[in-house]
Amino acid sequence: MKIDNSSIEGVEEFKHFGTTLKNKNSIQEEIKSRLKLGNACYYSVQNLLFSNLLSKKLKIKIYRTIILPAVLYGCESWSLKLGEERRLRVFEESIWA
Repeated sequence: MKIDNSSIEGVEEFKHFGTTLKNKNSIQEEIKSRLKLGNACYYSVQNLLFSNLLSKKLKIKIYRTIILPAVLYGCESWSLKLGEERRLRVFEESIWA
């Protein structure tokens, strides 16, 4: 692509705010990576989430401040298909099951 007298190179993929964007608008690998990060965060705080000493309200705060941001970081640039949206919902439901 040329703008004025400058050429801009086309690329297959690039990272933007920590999210890998691809020219074919496929976000599946990014979601897979984010779900792995979410699982890692979940297992790191699992003992807190199952503790009888913490209220449900505090457990929800832990989820919203630690686990959810790891999964959804950069999601503003995602264009989800129904199957990808479903995977994210299954992850969230499995946390609270």
